[in-house]
Amino acid sequence: LVQNLRSWIQDAPSLHLFRLFLHESRHWGTLITQKKSISFFSKENQRFFLFLYNYHVYEWESLFMFLRKQSLSLRSTSFGNLLERTHFYGKMEHPPGVFRKEFQNILWLFKYPFMHYVRYQGKSILASRGSFLLMKKWRYHIVMLWQCYFYLWSQADRININQFSNHSFEFLSYISSVRRNPSVVRTQLLENSFLMEIPRKKFDTLVPIIPMIGSLAKAKFCTVSGHPISKPIRADLSDSDILNRFGRICRNISHYYSGSSTKKNLYQIKYILRLSCARTLAR
Repeated sequence: LVQNLRSWIQDAPSLHLFRLFLHESRHWGTLITQKKSISFFSKENQRFFLFLYNYHVYEWESLFMFLRKQSLSLRSTSFGNLLERTHFYGKMEHPPGVFRKEFQNILWLFKYPFMHYVRYQGKSILASRGSFLLMKKWRYHIVMLWQCYFYLWSQADRININQFSNHSFEFLSYISSVRRNPSVVRTQLLENSFLMEIPRKKFDTLVPIIPMIGSLAKAKFCTVSGHPISKPIRADLSDSDILNRFGRICRNISHYYSGSSTKKNLYQIKYILRLSCARTLAR
């Protein structure tokens, strides 16, 4: 069975896992016979379902890797020139000012999709640059892919669309929320008294104050408007445990957003956590 699967399964670790599962399983006959159908869903066969789930996820992710490679290959200059030549006669027939905007949107759609895919805590996250209409089209195609290729029934409403900040930045297949602020570096030579100014752009990490307050409100640290409240779940803990947990949260936020120039938002988040900690200790 493993030799037959080797011809059409490309994931080598899953084959070794499957071989180990067949070697250690003592009740393999219950999987292929119908005499003991109840034991098919027993705890002893959970590893087999885990193997099937991992293989299913691998097939699903391999399609996204293929789409990402195709999208990156379309960002070459030669493809842009080819698309430019394709719409050459259309430009001659229509006014240049009207067609330029439409053509740039079409060209941007094919050259800059910026697809990113990651699986975290059992959830699949797909990030891409585009308008809300483009994301709705992506969601429709994903649902159709599930139904036609994997034979899974799903609804488009179960796929949430969250809009990133306008200052998103892509680096090494990661998307970060940063902002590029112009700054001027001034240098001066002492011997010739020559003054030179070099304009540069620096990166500033943004502190998403509204989403962070929403997350704190969901975790019962504050209200939706940002007013700190006590956390009754931790009121039964000792004072040292409460201080250590709040301190760990503050340190993690400080380490991540300490490089931001907008310290006001960072101080506001710390204020909410500290006052929530004080009110929790007072209960």
